[in-house]
Amino acid sequence: MSGLLALLDDIAALAKLAAAQVDDLAAQTAKVGAKVATSVIDDTAKAGAKSLGVVIDDTAVTPKYVHNLPAARELPIVWKIARGSLFNKLVLLLPAALALDWLAPWLITPLLMLGGAYLSFEGAEKVFHALGGHDEEHHEEPHSIDAARLEEERVAGAIKTDFILSAEIMTIALAAIDAEGFVTRGVVLAAVAVGITGFVYGAVALLVKADDAGLVMAQSGRLAATRALGRGIVKGMPGLMTAISTVGTAAMLWVGGSIVLHGLPQFDLGALTHWVEHLAQTAGHAVPAASAFVEWIVSAALSGVFGLGLGLALIPFAKYLFGPLWRMGSSWWPSSKTGDGKH
Repeated sequence: MSGLLALLDDIAALAKLAAAQVDDLAAQTAKVGAKVATSVIDDTAKAGAKSLGVVIDDTAVTPKYVHNLPAARELPIVWKIARGSLFNKLVLLLPAALALDWLAPWLITPLLMLGGAYLSFEGAEKVFHALGGHDEEHHEEPHSIDAARLEEERVAGAIKTDFILSAEIMTIALAAIDAEGFVTRGVVLAAVAVGITGFVYGAVALLVKADDAGLVMAQSGRLAATRALGRGIVKGMPGLMTAISTVGTAAMLWVGGSIVLHGLPQFDLGALTHWVEHLAQTAGHAVPAASAFVEWIVSAALSGVFGLGLGLALIPFAKYLFGPLWRMGSSWWPSSKTGDGKH
């Protein structure tokens, strides 16, 4: 009898030990999971912030693709472009970015610099046009094209343009991720892709319908304040779009110039980078009460000036070399199937 009781006591002790091990495993799993989740969130936020210039430009550029199309088709068109953008990021660019990170991580900095040069060119070209360098090309839509075909062509063109911006976003995001591990980095990139696409095209949807909402408020509002707010929205939308475009241009020059400057030391060309850093630090030390802010402002301003100069220098190459090559490549891009044709 005493032997049986001893056996039962041992079994109970083993059960307690097993339960303690399970509890410890659960606690450790939860702890690791929390760390991974925190790392993913931090890296996603960091990557999204570093993609700021591209995001603002994407938000400012996209509304033009619904211009002169029926108001009822604006949101469906934005949704089609958003789906195409997600396809670009998740299906085409995410696997390519992870493969690059695994097989040739040394290529990330040169590709980032190439993307930074592209951002600088885009921003400088907008400044050049604004200063009257030359008129932007305006292609009138042929009146013979029906609305369905025009919509399909607009969506296809938007998705092609989005591919370049998405490639830059994904490359910047990849370089900003601190987390280790193939799966974790993939999750962060996917989160960046979905989050930025949702933000950009959600903002675009609000922008393209804001004037319609303002018009309804102005005409049907029960209160005088509501009608006045509606009129203010309608009148203010052109100025808001101009402001967004201006901020986007400045952000592109700052981000593009900064990316190129930070990549130069890798090629033993860091003299200009160190000079910018030295000036920013000197300016920061001159204002001890706000040294970090002043240092950031000076660094951003100098990066923007560098980006503007680089972009202006690239305009002739883009016009006479890269532009024709891009148009040739665009002619080979498969046509986008934007829906079932029912409107």
